[in-house]
Amino acid sequence: MFLRALTLLGLSALCIYLFVTAPPPLPEEGKAGAGTTIPMEQAFAVLAAENDEARRLWTQEIVGAGKKVGLSFDEDWEREEVEAGPLPALFLKETARQMQRMSTDLTFFLGSDAPIKEANRFEGQQALEFAEIRATGEPQFFEDTEHQDQVAMFPDVASAAACVSCHNDHVDSPRDDWTLHEVMGATTWTYPAKAVSLEELLQLTEIYRASTRGAYERYLEMAASFEDPPVIGDQWPRDGERVLPSADAFMEAVDRAVSSATVLKLFDLARADR
Repeated sequence: MFLRALTLLGLSALCIYLFVTAPPPLPEEGKAGAGTTIPMEQAFAVLAAENDEARRLWTQEIVGAGKKVGLSFDEDWEREEVEAGPLPALFLKETARQMQRMSTDLTFFLGSDAPIKEANRFEGQQALEFAEIRATGEPQFFEDTEHQDQVAMFPDVASAAACVSCHNDHVDSPRDDWTLHEVMGATTWTYPAKAVSLEELLQLTEIYRASTRGAYERYLEMAASFEDPPVIGDQWPRDGERVLPSADAFMEAVDRAVSSATVLKLFDLARADR
């Protein structure tokens, strides 16, 4: 059923929706894919793919390239006297905080069994599921019967040497032996429905992207108040100057990256549904 709906929608229509903006609601009668339901496990996989791409862009193009032109990024970035932006994990945290301010039941956070901040430690069923992730490296999907939520946990891997050294050297870290490519934690998503329509899934992706934009705009607001503020416009730190892309420029790049990932993920799911 999912494959038929995706075929009816068409790659071009899907790309327009994802690359630009969501069209106005269509009438229920005759709407492509109107009767299709997508298991939340598959919907979570689409959202996780978007999050991976957005976080990669932030890590490489803002943090990595920014440090080379004199921009700073720090765990205390929110303190008034600290002129810095959020580290990658903290940009994810700010994105999640922006999402919590919206009228949505979708939530996500980054946790671990050995976090720097004790509040990020997995407990109960999540701790058990994360133990399975650490053993297998595979995502885990389950139902939180206490809160009637569907839950997905995706492994968060130490993909860069800076991630490893930051955690190993941190005074509050319970471990100092992290290694490259080790599973350090898991991005955990929750949503109350067991399935969503294709239109609802696309709406959830828009919520995620709006949250990403909100997180980036907060950083820009703080950067504008620095003693030596970076120039905000169309250029990126990779251009070799102390600059930052505007919110529009950053989100255009995010949309290009995550939309490609989402289209590919949807077609992967469609093929698996055959």
